[in-house]
Amino acid sequence: MFRKNTKHQQPALISAASELPEKQRKRLENSWAGAFYTKFFSRIDEQSFAVLYSEKDSRPNVPVNVLVGLEALKAGFGWSDQEMYENFCYSLQVRYALGYDRLGDGDFEIRSLYYFRERLSKYNVEKSINLLEKAFEQITDAQIMDLKVRTGMQRMDSTQIASNIVSASRLQLLVEAVQRVERILTEADRARLSETFAPYIKDSAGHYTYRVKGKEAQREHLQKIGQTIHTLLQDLKSDYAAELAYQVLERIFADNFNLLETGPRAKENTEITSDCLQSVDDLEATYRTKGTGHYKGYVANITETCDPENEIQLITKVQVAPNNVDDGQLLAEALPNLKERTSIETMLTDGGYGSEVSDAALQEQEVTLVQTAIRGAQPDPNKFSLSDFVIEQNEKGDPNLLTCPQGQTVPVLSGRTTGWQARFDPTLCSTCPFQLDGRCRTQPQKRDPRYLLTFTTHEVRAAKRRKEYLAHQDHSHNLRSAVEATVRSVKHPFPAGKLPVRGQFRVTCMAIASAATTNVRRIQRYQMAKIKQAKAAMSLHSEAVPTAVISFFVF
Repeated sequence: MFRKNTKHQQPALISAASELPEKQRKRLENSWAGAFYTKFFSRIDEQSFAVLYSEKDSRPNVPVNVLVGLEALKAGFGWSDQEMYENFCYSLQVRYALGYDRLGDGDFEIRSLYYFRERLSKYNVEKSINLLEKAFEQITDAQIMDLKVRTGMQRMDSTQIASNIVSASRLQLLVEAVQRVERILTEADRARLSETFAPYIKDSAGHYTYRVKGKEAQREHLQKIGQTIHTLLQDLKSDYAAELAYQVLERIFADNFNLLETGPRAKENTEITSDCLQSVDDLEATYRTKGTGHYKGYVANITETCDPENEIQLITKVQVAPNNVDDGQLLAEALPNLKERTSIETMLTDGGYGSEVSDAALQEQEVTLVQTAIRGAQPDPNKFSLSDFVIEQNEKGDPNLLTCPQGQTVPVLSGRTTGWQARFDPTLCSTCPFQLDGRCRTQPQKRDPRYLLTFTTHEVRAAKRRKEYLAHQDHSHNLRSAVEATVRSVKHPFPAGKLPVRGQFRVTCMAIASAATTNVRRIQRYQMAKIKQAKAAMSLHSEAVPTAVISFFVF
């Protein structure tokens, strides 16, 4: 049964915090624990989590705000569950951050937290709603209002993160999948198929692959295990098709083998797609090559405010997706939510976020994208690109007027097949210096003397992005680059960017929780800076007051 936790609003007269010396008590209040309690914990809307609990009269739940607070602290400090629980039991700062005045209050077993995570996961599967994400956004919006943070200008960056999976070869994954299937069989089926499983269950999958040396041997073993898996899938389908282990084996077979008339054939490495299974324990992790790095896992996309007039910048949104999702897709998915919650007008990103998908979303949400680089080949500096023309667009975003670098303006008409056409006056174009030196891309037609320029909607959007990039390249880079420090702050609790959980939902929850703690730390530093400024101002004021006046106030 759900019950809200309001006890923290009535502090005890005698408590561990109140018994501290004045100096230590002030330090506790001004530490991260005080900021966490006032700016995060006290703003958690517990009622939104009531859907996770039964409406029947029963034993009350462990306070939701305590469980959510512990999730944030665990991720923010990089604790294991055991370290988190011990800190909850014995750390005065942690207990103060969670609204407890005395040691021993609010005791609960750690399995209650496991049950809470399970409820969150099931609700996310059923409703496609991550309640922790909703809580983070609600709290962040309140922080933005309280601190008067301007949200018109924001920046975004993505980073690779890994779940808690072993980096395994194709052969090792296949052997592990076969072993998992063998474990779910009945005694009768295990005995019947003992010879089939025998080569793969003598030792661990890692030891099996360790003994296979050389590419030719790897290929031979891949082919052999592929035939074995194909036989098992046919044999076991009627009785075990609903089992997860069988489904994983079926998927990994499809990822790694082509089924021909002569039987299964192992795919070449170049035939393997990025969404192929990377772990039998994490079915959502994907593979990506970025630059010289190879990554298995997910991508985290982080958005934060970046208005130069803000005294503090806050993270406004965290997204997690399989790492083969394009940055432009992440931007498109984030914009409706950001537009609804904030007053965003300008988004600063690197070159990876420009795409047809993001262009459409930016136009729909009326947000300007400013990139610090442009994806793709650079235009020829000796010739004009479409970005050198001035394009006027109607309300639908379609071009209706085009002005060339020489200043000639003409209407834009829809092409006969696809794209757009603009035709320029041949009298003006034939004497234009840009046309004479070969810089202009317009050309006269055989039947029509007018100079023609054709282009697509995609080229119009790309030209718009390039214009914004050129217009802001002198200062936008400095505004955007700071988001990389934010990315590091969110990933810092996790060594080498590897989270201690598996699955997209749990990875998302930990990334969001770490971002929430990062915001709290920023707020605490901001508050301390304000206190120091106030003390410095008072000190200067007292030095300016005559001694006689000071004596009057003192005595």
